[in-house]
Amino acid sequence: MHSTIDLVALASREAFSLEAYAPLQDRVQEIPGSIQYSIKRYRKQPDWDLEDLGMVVYHYEKKKPSERYLELRFCVSGNVYCREKDKECDRCQFAASPSCMERVESVDLVSFLFSPTQLRQFVKAKKTDSLHDNILQFKHGSSFVKTHPICPKTSHVLDSILNNNYNDTRENIFINAQTQMLLLYTMDCMIGEQSTDIVNCKFLANEADREKITHAREILIKHIGEPITIKELSRKVAINECYLKKGFKELFGTTVFEFYQSQRMEHAKFLLYEKGLTVTEVSLQLGYSSISHFSTAFKKHTGCKPCELLR
Repeated sequence: MHSTIDLVALASREAFSLEAYAPLQDRVQEIPGSIQYSIKRYRKQPDWDLEDLGMVVYHYEKKKPSERYLELRFCVSGNVYCREKDKECDRCQFAASPSCMERVESVDLVSFLFSPTQLRQFVKAKKTDSLHDNILQFKHGSSFVKTHPICPKTSHVLDSILNNNYNDTRENIFINAQTQMLLLYTMDCMIGEQSTDIVNCKFLANEADREKITHAREILIKHIGEPITIKELSRKVAINECYLKKGFKELFGTTVFEFYQSQRMEHAKFLLYEKGLTVTEVSLQLGYSSISHFSTAFKKHTGCKPCELLR
């Protein structure tokens, strides 16, 4: 099963690593003749700020058909489970004690791996040039990665998978049926029939390049008070400027500059409102050459001037 750690980095609004935390559950299961799936569950920490996010990974090897695959990855935050049992205890299940100490809020990382053989069964006999058919038959000639917010339909299916009460053979039947629905919704939500160029940055199919761009985001967050140019940032992560700008926009839905400015202004709000610093002190901490420049940027982001926020 392939790594889902990079998906967490994309879903997180702040840089952090899961590697320091032991999972509450780490399960890899293969349904005979069907898909392979994994579930990693972590206890959600108070400072984790994650959005629910999906990713489709289309891996194409021209000369190695056996290494081709389609993988659906999901990061789901906020599910609550009973800590000591496979299912909720009576107190939790019937809401008799909403503050039950055995309840744990989690972050679930779920992955479903489809082989070419598994996908071909869904293709109609009549030949078409549709994007969906080309992907299911691995006729699309280049790998790609796409991320997308989890739509309500997908969220409902994931919830049913994560909270099902089936065992043994019946669980395999249930999971197999639900993953076909996930595949359908992925085709609708992540790829879309109207998309002619499903990935603008084909180099993002390379996990090493995605990690470089994710690392660039972490550098921006950690050095919020030290303005850095695109050239300097690209050197730090060893990727050229063009790839950095295009890849950042593709992965995070915003430009490098817009993201950096947004983070600076959110930090400015924290320093002003929570820490009680003056406008001058915050302006200096964030590396602005003048208070007026800082005030203008702050108003553009928040809709009010720093002094108005303090009032």
